[in-house]
Amino acid sequence: MVVLRWLERHFEELICCTCLVIISAAVISQVAARYIFDVALHWTEETAAIAMVWAVYMGASLCVRERFHIRIMVAVQSLPPRFGTYIVFVADFFWALFCLFMVKVSYDYLYIFWRFPETSPSLGINQFYPQTILIIGYTMMLLRLIQTYTLWVRDGKIGLPGELDETGHLDDTEVHI
Repeated sequence: MVVLRWLERHFEELICCTCLVIISAAVISQVAARYIFDVALHWTEETAAIAMVWAVYMGASLCVRERFHIRIMVAVQSLPPRFGTYIVFVADFFWALFCLFMVKVSYDYLYIFWRFPETSPSLGINQFYPQTILIIGYTMMLLRLIQTYTLWVRDGKIGLPGELDETGHLDDTEVHI
């Protein structure tokens, strides 16, 4: 159970950090191969590009969980609390609809890759597998958005949905390991 709680709290961070390590290793390998050994490694560019896309989508999900996405909270917090909550709810509702739309589009896109396999030029892997990040990323964003509202309702609808505690204190969702 502790492992599942840790994963729930750090899944996106784990994927993002792993991707950043892969990007760093690929770029350093390419630089070392070119300037020290005078050889070009063909797999490094493709590996770094795939890892970058995965890091971006998992980072977007991480931002949803931590509520670090672009929002003008100063303006929202200056409104009466009920109206500010309404504005945040409407914005998040449209965002959820967009995520649902993108899950559908991603599914259609991946279906094409499944029916007509295409291999990557350097790594020789089926492009379906790295492209799955589209459906994974948008699904994770949607799940994290739902999680934010579930926790907000569970905690008595205090403040704005997913509002961060600016005092630096840990909230109830933090896991101490």
